[in-house]
Amino acid sequence: MASVFPTSNPDWNNLSVIHRNTLPPRSHFFLYPDSEKALTRDVSQAKAQLLSGEWKFNLSKSPLIGPVGFQDFDSFEDPDWNPILVPGMWQLQGFGKGPHYTNFNYPFPVNVPHVPIDENECGRYVTYFQLAPEDKDHQLRLRFEGVDSAFTVWLNGKDVGYSQGSRNPSEFDITEYVNLEGDNILAVEVYQRCDGTYIEDQDQWWLSGIFRDVWIHKFPQKSHFEDIKVLPTLDDEYKHAKLRVTVDLSTPEKIVLKLLDPAGSEVIQGTVSGQQSTVVEFNVDEPLKWTAEMPNLYTLVLSLPDCALTERVGFRRVELVKGVFSVNGNPIKLRGVNRHEHHPDFGRAVPYEWLKTDLLLMKQHNINAIRTSHYINDPRLYELADELGLWILDEADLECHGIFIVGGDGNKMLSGNPDWEEAYLDRARQMVMRDYNHPSIIIWSLGNESGYGSNHRAMYDYIKSVDTSRPIHYEGDWNAHSADIFSRMYSSVDDMEGYAKQENWGKPFVLCEFAHAMGNGPGALKEYIELFYKWPRLMGGFVWEWANHGLRTKNVDGEEYMAYGGDFGDEPNNGNFALDGLCFSNHTPTPGLLEYKKAIEPVQTLKLENGNQVRIINRYDFVTLDHLKCFYYYSDDMLDWVEKREVKVPKRVKPHEQALITISDLLGAENLKAAGRHDCHLTLEFSLASATAWAEAGHIVATGQLPLTPPTNPFANLEPASDIHFDLLSPNLLSIISSNNTYEFDLSIGALTSWKRGSPSSGAINILTTPLTLCLYRPQTDNDHGCDFGRNWTSSHLNLAKNHVLSTCWDPSPASGSPPTVTVKARFAPPVLNWALETTTIYSFLEDGKINIKMHGKPIGNWLPRAWARLGLEVGLRDVRSASWTGRGPGESYRDKKESQLIGSYTKTIDELWTDYEFPQEEGNRTDVRAVEFRTEREWELLLGAMFVKPNGNNTSFQASRYTVQDVEAAKHPFELYKKRREDTVVHLDWMHHGLGTGSCGPPTRPEYTLWADREYEVEIVLY
Repeated sequence: MASVFPTSNPDWNNLSVIHRNTLPPRSHFFLYPDSEKALTRDVSQAKAQLLSGEWKFNLSKSPLIGPVGFQDFDSFEDPDWNPILVPGMWQLQGFGKGPHYTNFNYPFPVNVPHVPIDENECGRYVTYFQLAPEDKDHQLRLRFEGVDSAFTVWLNGKDVGYSQGSRNPSEFDITEYVNLEGDNILAVEVYQRCDGTYIEDQDQWWLSGIFRDVWIHKFPQKSHFEDIKVLPTLDDEYKHAKLRVTVDLSTPEKIVLKLLDPAGSEVIQGTVSGQQSTVVEFNVDEPLKWTAEMPNLYTLVLSLPDCALTERVGFRRVELVKGVFSVNGNPIKLRGVNRHEHHPDFGRAVPYEWLKTDLLLMKQHNINAIRTSHYINDPRLYELADELGLWILDEADLECHGIFIVGGDGNKMLSGNPDWEEAYLDRARQMVMRDYNHPSIIIWSLGNESGYGSNHRAMYDYIKSVDTSRPIHYEGDWNAHSADIFSRMYSSVDDMEGYAKQENWGKPFVLCEFAHAMGNGPGALKEYIELFYKWPRLMGGFVWEWANHGLRTKNVDGEEYMAYGGDFGDEPNNGNFALDGLCFSNHTPTPGLLEYKKAIEPVQTLKLENGNQVRIINRYDFVTLDHLKCFYYYSDDMLDWVEKREVKVPKRVKPHEQALITISDLLGAENLKAAGRHDCHLTLEFSLASATAWAEAGHIVATGQLPLTPPTNPFANLEPASDIHFDLLSPNLLSIISSNNTYEFDLSIGALTSWKRGSPSSGAINILTTPLTLCLYRPQTDNDHGCDFGRNWTSSHLNLAKNHVLSTCWDPSPASGSPPTVTVKARFAPPVLNWALETTTIYSFLEDGKINIKMHGKPIGNWLPRAWARLGLEVGLRDVRSASWTGRGPGESYRDKKESQLIGSYTKTIDELWTDYEFPQEEGNRTDVRAVEFRTEREWELLLGAMFVKPNGNNTSFQASRYTVQDVEAAKHPFELYKKRREDTVVHLDWMHHGLGTGSCGPPTRPEYTLWADREYEVEIVLY
């Protein structure tokens, strides 16, 4: 008789087996010995035992090889068993092939519903635990909060069960398997992949292991809580409430119930005769409401003779009012982010303090909503969101994006395949049953990027059968057949406005992903936010995404960096697409997060009125501005001056209403001009008057800035240089000498190549390390690479274009009153093609060593680039220590990413100007710059100054770094770039700079921020 290997189809490759011997899903709670301990919410006092810590571990390439039957071993001390931390991902603890990143590609052969049996890493875990004498007469529940991707459990050699669903909890009754005395041996076999992996294809690292906590919950056998559901509802006036509590007990027993208000005072107290399923309803008069702005939490305490639990209660009502998404009767706007679970060292095994810091940082940056992309998160996230005040779109652990690139009809394979219905339903069931009680959750989501099919409808119907208090979201259902909300990803501002203007709509619109925050960006955030507030139908959106997914590692030289796809030899991969967050991989803010904070700030400064009044608007959804203070100060082209002064914020400014702030002693434009204050701005700062759970008193939530006086050009009427003479040192070298400056032009390239300060006899050193030349290119950003602009720059060879001189002429003795000049005609052109920017550049030599440079550029030829990356001058300078400028600062800014950077006067060292993106690209620009000065190490000596004349401070920019455009573009990691660090400073003085956009995954640079190449430009700057 023939034999077969394997002898049977394993659970992890069997679509009909999702769970085996697991308990029904329940809400997330801990039991405590009594109500007093329950009120502490300290799980160390709960009737539970944490098994997380150091376990023994063995890894094999397949579940079919290695120490099969290890659950029966007596000892795990041989060298094949190593220590491993739980929670943790084994690839990040030195085991297996290592991390693997794909955006949506399955990193294994697709053979739905089967995964390969020969390439399916298997991690075998073992730990020991002991029980206490008082654990007798308890039902003992072994609970895994998260295991990727599937696992089998044995206790003391006995088969306990199997479960899959990586981000969902699994709970087993182990009462009959334990030893109440002595050691218990817990053995867990974890499979890298299972059939469920096909619907866990989220854009993240493929990592494996027991990555959330493992607990033994100890429920008294006599009687205990099996489950609890809390449903607070508000009446139609949103004034009074009803609290409906559904309690499932193991056996009938009296339940003592108390409801405490946020201050801890008793609101309700009573005793009910609890059956195995009991529903209790209470009326609550005028409760404090729960919102993300005022997260008032009541505490429900339920007690049985041998145990107690608490549940937070937030009184709020989520609904569509005439199609407008509303909470407690108020329309709200979601100023959200998508958040993956990520830590640079531990992957998805995120420590609690790291998680808490994430949410605090969100609140401090005006973010009010999280989409748990694309799976239910650590249960502690929701507890924090309840406390701190964050709206949650809770998303089921479901995505099968990769099935749509294998050919055929992807929906028929999975989302529309009846064989997969129970697998889909399980994801919805696990989500709703675990998270039902959290007031922060205002929307359920059926998952992400899984097409659309009958299984989604089944999920929708199931959720509605158990919860009608929240709307349901699913972006893949474009027509919202099985969703209560229309949802889109990365739609343009214009497209979203089109949706907003549609007539006879009954469902709102949300951008579940927008403003792809990859690398240097996102650009044009302000336009989206203004649109959200303009149109009632638009709910807001969630920026993709919160943080980069880089994993901390070292190169062969021991240099630390954040790795992305391919850095671990993982093929296929999607490279640095893992780096697309508002935070760096260490979860510190990028410039993009600062820009988002500004765009969504809850107080907007609109304009100056009546000479001394500032119009503002309250963009909170529920609260007035009474909790804020406002301070103001002046700044101009020299420095900030006049100490910050407080001004009263009007009382009781309702949400979404405007008000006037009166500054009685505001200096008028005429007084400022008389005092010599040019380019003066009034700056307002709105800050917390008192500390909150998420920030200290004085934390700034919003800023506003209004111009008071226009900028001036102090160099407008400079006299021509009078003490200057020209000397042709060689056929191609022109020297221009004045009493304190010596310049040299290389006529063969038509460029200024030398500038020496001091008299000709002083032995002055050339401050230029490279010629002063035209530059039209930048190292491409991720957003450039991802859209047509970047591809067009490459195909048109803009990156290879350079200046080609046609002629240089000079006039040392012009007509009276005119300065000496050098005029260079040139073509800025690439190889291969015949397009060019024809330029005429006039260098005029003025008093005190100043040079006025005027350039006229005219594009000609075929196949011009669509846009220039920049239009400006590039030069190398020696001995630069710092830059001081008047313009936007202190941080990085671009024409469509600048609102967070206020106009003022700033100084930074050259290294401080650098933004160290984890994938090197264009960085460190400062925009709306009137003037900039570069100073040396030697007592801050002025090396070179520049003032933009035309245009003056409108998109004029500077950048200074230790790297060339070419070096930045060639580097794929920061450590590669550091090796190219120069001693001199590469300076860019740009009259104009192309915007950033979000083209890495979304709309490219908007037209109004595009530096179009099909038109003529005339620009001017003064160097001194």
